[in-house]
Amino acid sequence: MRADRVFAYGAAAGLLGDQLLGDPRRGHPVAAFGRTASAVERVLWRDHRGWGALHTAVCAGGAVSLAALAATSVRTSRTASIALTAAATWAVVGGTSLGREARAIGQALAAGDIETARERLPHLCGRDPQALDADGIARAVVESVAENTSDAVVGALVWGAVAGVPGLVGFRAVNTLDAMVGHKSPKYRRFGWASARLDDVTGWPGARLTAALATVAGGDPRGAIHAWRTDAAQHPSPNAGPVEASFAGALGVQLGGTLSYGGRVEHRPVLNGEGRAVQVDDIERAVRLSRRVSRLALGATVAGRLVTRRLLTGRLIAKGRTS
Repeated sequence: MRADRVFAYGAAAGLLGDQLLGDPRRGHPVAAFGRTASAVERVLWRDHRGWGALHTAVCAGGAVSLAALAATSVRTSRTASIALTAAATWAVVGGTSLGREARAIGQALAAGDIETARERLPHLCGRDPQALDADGIARAVVESVAENTSDAVVGALVWGAVAGVPGLVGFRAVNTLDAMVGHKSPKYRRFGWASARLDDVTGWPGARLTAALATVAGGDPRGAIHAWRTDAAQHPSPNAGPVEASFAGALGVQLGGTLSYGGRVEHRPVLNGEGRAVQVDDIERAVRLSRRVSRLALGATVAGRLVTRRLLTGRLIAKGRTS
């Protein structure tokens, strides 16, 4: 069976598994990778970019190598190749868990239980929950849903379409390393530089696809496109900017503004200044938009792989005829 069909069937099965079952309850491969990366960090940590680059190469390179070895070992079996792709997709995407956490916070806010909402917020993002009121928590949840739609679903599917199982695993490894050491704390400002920059590079195509699909799947395509074009570049993250701006426009709400991370206050530009303030009900709307974008992303990446293969095949045939 051709590799594009293996990816199509395997990715579809894996995404369906995530939507039906969510993340594995125990023994999650991403958690295991995180523990391994932490162990490697304890050995290699130095306040130096070079040592951070070595840490990134060892962790991400090791994950990709193991995935490539696994994919090679089942290459002769169509069933095993599809099963491995499905398992890898299920392990690396996290759209259902993202939606569950967001909805749990939304339910707590709707019930007026702001303390429970504050307790659950760190499951989604690194904001300081004690510095947020109910509206601030709701805005943080919507922003997290938007960004993680790209990081936890679409970006992985893009790299899976490009490089199969190694692409799926490699993207998740890089994204996990960025979450662990890529932030600008005193300890990781230099050591985490390589992980952060590599995450910017690998996240670039998925973020743009997420933003484009949000304009299609949302309720206000013109608003989404306008917010993306006018506000995304003002965001400090080259990838979160397009995603959050397009979600803001599609939902008709304002995102961005003043944020607090571990005692550090950031004043970010407002995305979609023409929208209204985020309300609790917008959390559910954001989750539904995320799910629509995720499903469209599967179709887009499968179609992209098929079209690319046909174009390459056509060029090879044309070259053979002229040689």
